[in-house]
Amino acid sequence: METILFFPSSTPVNLKPLHRKSPPLIPLTKPISSSSIKKPAFCSSSSSLPYSPRKDWFSCLQHGLAAASISIAMNFCPLPTTLNPVLASEFDVINVGPPKDSYVVDDAGVLSRVTKSDLKGLLSDLESRKNLHINFITVRKLTSKPDAFEYADQVLEKWYPTVEEGNNKGVVVLVTTQKEGAITGGPAFVQAVGENILDATVSENLPVLATEEKYNEAITSTAKRLVAAIDGLPDPGGPKFKENKRESNFKTKEETEEKRGQFTLVVGGLLVIAFVVPMAQYYAYVSKK
Repeated sequence: METILFFPSSTPVNLKPLHRKSPPLIPLTKPISSSSIKKPAFCSSSSSLPYSPRKDWFSCLQHGLAAASISIAMNFCPLPTTLNPVLASEFDVINVGPPKDSYVVDDAGVLSRVTKSDLKGLLSDLESRKNLHINFITVRKLTSKPDAFEYADQVLEKWYPTVEEGNNKGVVVLVTTQKEGAITGGPAFVQAVGENILDATVSENLPVLATEEKYNEAITSTAKRLVAAIDGLPDPGGPKFKENKRESNFKTKEETEEKRGQFTLVVGGLLVIAFVVPMAQYYAYVSKK
């Protein structure tokens, strides 16, 4: 026994027990609760702290409310137009304001790059010479105003709220879905163009070419006609509505009477043949006997 209990002197033995934190033992007489065995899967945590049902349920409730708030915000607060162009409308055109680097707001997305470049060159030259600024706007559909004229007035008042700012400004609106257009402007702009050219442009260039879905031509021809009027040049005119005469499929009275006579002759001949031929065959058969 002494040999077995002998320890070398080089290896000191620490007989003092180690101080370790261990969970208290659960008495065998106390029923084991399911909550003390396993945490809920949806509220599990990697922390080694003792599980607290009240704290975990409160944390889950906070996360749920945060997710619901984000979902509601995304549904009722659409992203800006630059990130989500599908949600763009006539309200965005009004709120954004007049373009700074161009003269065109193509919200409907129907104008080509060539058209926009031509308009910029033509209208910038006009502004440098006559001090008149014209903005062209295309929208797909109007929901806030009954027609393009009221919408054009609303844009002018919103973009240039004072008389001094909007005196030499003009606004041309083209609605692609409704196939209509409107022109409005300040006193100096209207006087420089003239009422006759304004009315003719609105009734000819914009609606006629928009009906044919020639939106680029509608905008460029309108711009050239307005610039010519401001410069005092002859009016180039505008397109006219094409009268498409459809050929009628109904017959006239004379054609009906003629066809009726021919039909009577044909039917009469068929009836004669139907009666005469059998009788002749019967007569020939009887005469042979």
